[in-house]
Amino acid sequence: MYNAIKSTLKNFCNMKKKIGIKSLLTALAVSALLTANAQNTNPFTIKVNDLKAPIQPTMWGVFFEDINMGADGGLYAEMVKNRSFEFANPLMGWKEQRQAGSNVLIVNRNVEHSPNPRFARVTVNSTKPFGLINEGFRGMGIKKDNGYDFSVWAAMQDGNSMTLKAELVSAKGDKLGSASVSVSGKEWKQYKVSFTANATEAKGKLNVWFEGKGVVDVDMISLFPQDTWKRRPGGLRADLVQLLADMKPGFIRFPGGCIVEGKDLVNRYQWKKSVGKVEDREVIVNRWNMEFAHKPTPDYYQSFGLGFFEYFQMSEDIGAEPLPILNCGMACQFNTAEVVATDQLDPYIQDALDLIEFANGNTDSKWGKLRADMGHPKPFNLKLMGIGNENWGPQYIERVKIFTKAIKDKYPNVGLVNSSGTDQAGERFDYLNGELRKMNADIIDEHYYRDPLWFRQNARRYDTYDPASSKVFAGEYAAQSKAIASTENRNSWICALSEAAFMTGLERNAGVVYMASYAPLFAHVDAWQWTPDLIWMDNLRSYGTPNYYVQKLFSLNKGSQVVPILLNNDVVAGQDSLFATASIDKSTNELLIKVVNTSDKDVTKQFIFEGVKKLDPKGLITLLKSDDLNKVNSLDEPKSVSPTESPLAVSGKKLDIVLPAYSMQVIKVKIIN
Repeated sequence: MYNAIKSTLKNFCNMKKKIGIKSLLTALAVSALLTANAQNTNPFTIKVNDLKAPIQPTMWGVFFEDINMGADGGLYAEMVKNRSFEFANPLMGWKEQRQAGSNVLIVNRNVEHSPNPRFARVTVNSTKPFGLINEGFRGMGIKKDNGYDFSVWAAMQDGNSMTLKAELVSAKGDKLGSASVSVSGKEWKQYKVSFTANATEAKGKLNVWFEGKGVVDVDMISLFPQDTWKRRPGGLRADLVQLLADMKPGFIRFPGGCIVEGKDLVNRYQWKKSVGKVEDREVIVNRWNMEFAHKPTPDYYQSFGLGFFEYFQMSEDIGAEPLPILNCGMACQFNTAEVVATDQLDPYIQDALDLIEFANGNTDSKWGKLRADMGHPKPFNLKLMGIGNENWGPQYIERVKIFTKAIKDKYPNVGLVNSSGTDQAGERFDYLNGELRKMNADIIDEHYYRDPLWFRQNARRYDTYDPASSKVFAGEYAAQSKAIASTENRNSWICALSEAAFMTGLERNAGVVYMASYAPLFAHVDAWQWTPDLIWMDNLRSYGTPNYYVQKLFSLNKGSQVVPILLNNDVVAGQDSLFATASIDKSTNELLIKVVNTSDKDVTKQFIFEGVKKLDPKGLITLLKSDDLNKVNSLDEPKSVSPTESPLAVSGKKLDIVLPAYSMQVIKVKIIN
């Protein structure tokens, strides 16, 4: 056919002087038509009435880990760093504004076995105020006309009273707002005051001035913006939660990740230390503090102000299933590889059982009562729990069997997620995958951080998995533009596009893959350890990467049941660099088609719909594309790569559509019965 087109054009060009430009244009039109027909010789066929596997509501979710200052300095809206003086250097983040005769002394009351043992004792023997200046998390993001809530726990050690003045200042020292409280009495008491900022500042600081002679003890010096998520005092940063809510994720996995394991078991995440009163939560070093020699972050700690209650609450807020991950008695095997002997696992197992009671128990139970005391009498309806993170080897299988029996004996309806280690293939993966399937494990968590090509080449990864066996959680994945853990990795369009191609294979195999989430989730532009990441932020702004928009489009358009979409009577998984999946949304009676073109050429394709009486003539196309594979979004250009929508005209049971080069499209058409 193409030879015929070429010959026709040649003849017309030779004859153009004789037949005129009008006839030549006619020839070009004929050529274009023939070309379109040539491209349509292999149309997509969608079998609309051939319903395959149901797509789980949890199919597309998010994975949160406190890495890249994702919690303190990020999602958790506290602006004061080291508010309770519990860092290894008790005054890290603080600077003294000294006056003669005045000083600060750090007192440790560890003898009382307090989870918050240290406090600051401030002595003022001058008519001039003594000051403590907090630098915040790479500065403090301050917004004009926004309210700020200052609080402090204090007690007079000597003297009748003292005035504490909270003052926000810019990087240049300009005063942006202030308020004062008067401290009196020798008993510990929390003092609160609020004020409004008069200017916007990305790198502000907090001055706390102590005015009046005497000695005062202070702890938990705190400052929160009032525009938190749902305006909850002491809550979460609203713009970051909104970015998650906009995705409508099916689940939130928390709190990690490697921090679940810890460098050693002392440093592991213990959920019971993250609930209850905020002032009673024990601060520990974050294991990402010094994990990478190339990205040391010595001021990275976990205050646990964002704890398990807040994770459950956020999940409920945005309609996502909570998926907590617990330590299985094993520390990170890349660090110490420390384990608890199997005959000493009882406390770890009890933590798992108690967590289910905390989430689901009646208010007359110990942990259900604590949940109610924290403000949530209604159960959180926990359905899933992970045992271990990226653990491997016989020692993991031995321990997970013990956990599984104990949990299933008491809570048989709680689904368990188990680790397949750190690799997507090889001896380690094969052993774990085999052993877990012998156990009839509920869900097996697979991780893959690989180059973009791997994702395009593995769109068929789950085509041969047995849907009657254990289900899969694609728990951590992200295309690495440079190399795994490289500081040069970028959230470029080629990475996002390759992930989109891979994700078509996940959805197509919804009978095998029940859950999937990109990782990591958040990163602070001034304090990250790992890249790429889904959402980036500074102290005032945030943006979604191209990868974020891919995840969002899949999540918002997942449908409820897979239907076949075929090319040459085969699934669309790389033929001509095209990838596709299709589903039916039973609640809206819509057909949802996702098509990814990873080639550098526009392609015109015809879609033929079988097994349907009629389609709405009006549809919708959502397009995500960039001609530049290295394109990224940024704080200044947050939507360089972002979706656009356009109407779609459907003719009968066929549709001709252009698939642009380097693009992902979501095609939405309503089925008329």
